[in-house]
Amino acid sequence: MKLLHRQIFKELLSIFSLSLSGFMGLILIGRLLQFRDLFVGQSLGALEMAKLFIYLCPFFLLVLTPIATMLAIFLTFLRMNSDNEITALKSGGISLYKLLPAPIIFCLLCTGADVFFSLYGLSWGTENFRSALVEFARTKSQLAIQPGVFNRDFPGLVFYADEVDDKDGTMRSVFVRDNTRKTMTATIVAPFGEIRTDPKRGRLLVHLENGRIYQQQNDQLSVLKFKNYDVRINLGSLLSGYDVDDPRPKEMSWEKLLRISKGGDRAGDVEPKFFRKVEVEIQKRLALPVACLVLGMFAMPIACIFRGLKQQYGIIISMGLFLVYYTMLSLGITLGESGTLSPIVGLWSPNILFAAASIFLLRMAVMEHSFRVRIKLFKKFRRKAA
Repeated sequence: MKLLHRQIFKELLSIFSLSLSGFMGLILIGRLLQFRDLFVGQSLGALEMAKLFIYLCPFFLLVLTPIATMLAIFLTFLRMNSDNEITALKSGGISLYKLLPAPIIFCLLCTGADVFFSLYGLSWGTENFRSALVEFARTKSQLAIQPGVFNRDFPGLVFYADEVDDKDGTMRSVFVRDNTRKTMTATIVAPFGEIRTDPKRGRLLVHLENGRIYQQQNDQLSVLKFKNYDVRINLGSLLSGYDVDDPRPKEMSWEKLLRISKGGDRAGDVEPKFFRKVEVEIQKRLALPVACLVLGMFAMPIACIFRGLKQQYGIIISMGLFLVYYTMLSLGITLGESGTLSPIVGLWSPNILFAAASIFLLRMAVMEHSFRVRIKLFKKFRRKAA
């Protein structure tokens, strides 16, 4: 019996690996096409691109792990059912209940991996992805500002510096003309400046010291002295429209989400809509890992009930069932963010419904209720061929 469970587990693991790698490949190719302007504009090499993709992986693995788990269990038991292995095991006195340990352990391992992606991997990947993009923008900005040249690469800003250090980005005798505001034009002069980054907020700043600001508004001119002044550079123009402003709830760490939900991190200043998104994100990060167990145990009796079904049609059926689950989950997310439905009800209803259906279908499979699938197309052409 242990040998049987070991063989089932190996087959589950192999199909899971193939499914997950295939899905990840398709998504990363899609992301490559989406970020093609960013890669060309930043002149990134293969190593930098690989780093960005690795940082994006936890975000996709959170959603892809449940479907890969479901597909692995469905195809494994569908193959066993088609080859009459399950029938042979039943004739030898081994019921479906005795085959449950292997898929249950496999689902629990996938659930544990998805919990790691949800609680730790997602925030790690997001923070590093944002930091890498800001660093790329800083490098590009540092290279763009040449000594003795008026630079107009930044929309609404004109930079000039007598001296520029290529290593640390420090500048001497800096002149900045800021036209980013519609009603006011500011001219900034400072003896010293440097380019700084703020990865947490996704900001790129030109820090100036001990200078003056000449502000012109209508016919009035005012002069202000400062000790420290920061000019913010629009990263959207540098990163081909990619937004790296303050992180959204789906990009936040688990600890920060909990602090906001409990009233920390200036929760009093948070808009109700943003607060609802935080509550929805918390429930989503808990519900998706549990979906590995629920969908995996739902796929096993489905594969045993259908007979005479080829694997290519099995993939279509499993993808369709996951689409039903994901549609229900997306509906729960939408209703939760709008305040129409409680996030707990909206996000956990799909898991509860599929868990109840899996118990009912497992009883049907044990009682040997099955549906024979026969696809008959173009009967009149078959008659002519006969």
